[in-house]
Amino acid sequence: QVQLVESGGGLVQAGGSLRLSCAASGRSIRSFNMAWFRQQSGKEREFVAAISFSGDTTYYSDSVKGRFTISRDNAKNTVYLQMNSLKPEDTAIYFCAAVLEGSWMHWEKNEYDHWGQGTQVTVSS
Repeated sequence: QVQLVESGGGLVQAGGSLRLSCAASGRSIRSFNMAWFRQQSGKEREFVAAISFSGDTTYYSDSVKGRFTISRDNAKNTVYLQMNSLKPEDTAIYFCAAVLEGSWMHWEKNEYDHWGQGTQVTVSS
């Protein structure tokens, strides 16, 4: 089992930046594909970004492409989401997720076996 804990959320003005971290424990994430999802109030959880277990491949939703960057440091057992040029519509709870290596539908939340508790990001206009 792997436990995931997100941090780095907070309140920021539009145009600002935040970096989220997802610290894993219990098992190395070297064999896990990792992702970030977000959930806005009253809406379903949606895909934001994903990174393969090797770190060679990344995926982004259209809404964040060019503004957000997902990365991983397997030595620190941590995944990051650098968020730049934030907009009020990025306001949401951000969740980290993990699934064992292999081909996977990175955008599909049901693919992921492990989830963190989430961290709130609020972007003011």
